Amino acid sequence: MSAQREELLRLAEELPEAEVAAVLDDVGRYLRAVKSKPWPPAWFGAGQGSTPDVAAPYENLLDDGFGRPA
Repeated sequence: MSAQREELLRLAEELPEAEVAAVLDDVGRYLRAVKSKPWPPAWFGAGQGSTPDVAAPYENLLDDGFGRPA
């Protein structure tokens, strides 16, 4: 078991009984949100480029103001 999981279990044991329902609801909501978002997202890799690093010329784009007048 990882140290982080052990810490989570320790914190859960320290949780006051009156707070258990609210925390359980929060964790459940978080897990449902995480499971509903596939990785990678649909748009991931949508851009095509001829070089391995299409982000390399970012300085040129910033210098040009993304083609907009200043």
